[in-house]
Amino acid sequence: MRYISRRSACSSLLLAGPVLGFSRQLAAQTKHQKGNELIYVGTYSKGIYGFRYDASNANLESVGYLGEIENPSFLILHPNHQYLYSVSELTGPGAPTGGVAAFSINHENGKLTMLNKRSSEGSAPCHLALDKTSKMLMVANYVTGTVSSYPVLENGSLGELASLMKGSGHGPNKSRQEGPHAHEVVVSADNRFAFVPDLGLDHIRIYKIDPATARMTPNDPAFVQMKPGSGPRHLVFSGNEKFAYVISELASTITAFAYHPQDGSMTELQTVSTLPADFKGENGGAEIKMDYSGRFLYASNRGYDSIAVFAINKESGNLSEVQIEKIDGKMPRYITFDPEGNHLLAGNQKSDNILVFNVDPTSGKIAPTGQNVPAPSPVCMAFLQHIR
Repeated sequence: MRYISRRSACSSLLLAGPVLGFSRQLAAQTKHQKGNELIYVGTYSKGIYGFRYDASNANLESVGYLGEIENPSFLILHPNHQYLYSVSELTGPGAPTGGVAAFSINHENGKLTMLNKRSSEGSAPCHLALDKTSKMLMVANYVTGTVSSYPVLENGSLGELASLMKGSGHGPNKSRQEGPHAHEVVVSADNRFAFVPDLGLDHIRIYKIDPATARMTPNDPAFVQMKPGSGPRHLVFSGNEKFAYVISELASTITAFAYHPQDGSMTELQTVSTLPADFKGENGGAEIKMDYSGRFLYASNRGYDSIAVFAINKESGNLSEVQIEKIDGKMPRYITFDPEGNHLLAGNQKSDNILVFNVDPTSGKIAPTGQNVPAPSPVCMAFLQHIR
């Protein structure tokens, strides 16, 4: 058995209600009980919120405020489910203002206790990644374009800054690409490389990682070139890591690559739009996720508020459109699957709600369940407990 963790985020709407008690079997981590799962939700507000999730009927129930930190717009769980890490997405003139914090988890009630907090050494930290051994944590700082790394100590807290990677240059979009904008960190399955989609440079930056020292160093090649002006945002690998898929925020496209694990390089295969052919207007591609079977890819659109579904050809890596589903929410910044893979959840930043969809395992299509739950600008969701 192995633990599978998911992710979460925050806003200014506060959720009422006392924190509800959880079964002690949640902490035992030896059995999976449907209905006893907790979702941590990151927001743009003063804290992290929680929801009880019943996988049997996709029901969400608020358990209120669980941890204090400003603008926790991205969360990640330690694989042992004892610790949670959060950015504090702050920006400001002058010195870098962002932060990254480590929390311990109380499995009785879901509450979070801060272990320590470090400067992210950059402005507007927006994404976190642990290496496969959970010995180092990496942080993408959007505004400054830097990527910082820290050792994870035995008690779950974060050590001193180990390395700080910087980008340089700009893209053709003068209002959005005036400099580097690191948007995510993705670690390869063999734990040798970290990939950083950079919206400002139209690069997928590539670094070597050393978990023993928690240090990052430039790779050769140093980056994958994307189409100028596309603005790469997030990346996901296929289960066998033969292919990688990148959603570009500015172009509203997904680009498929063949991945070469020997040196971390990629070869472009195909680019498809996440929008209907007749759409006219402003849109920004946001999140990209692959279902657990590796057969379908899902992407969220902000502007033409929707979720696009694509079938994956496992031999060629190419994508074919299945569905573009309009949703009852504004700015679906984050989407994820529940631990069973039967439902897809969408966090809508501007309409302050979480929507739940049924997922057809044969066609990949999604359909609303009717679950429409108030939440404070949900921009990330992390499932606390699941064993498979």
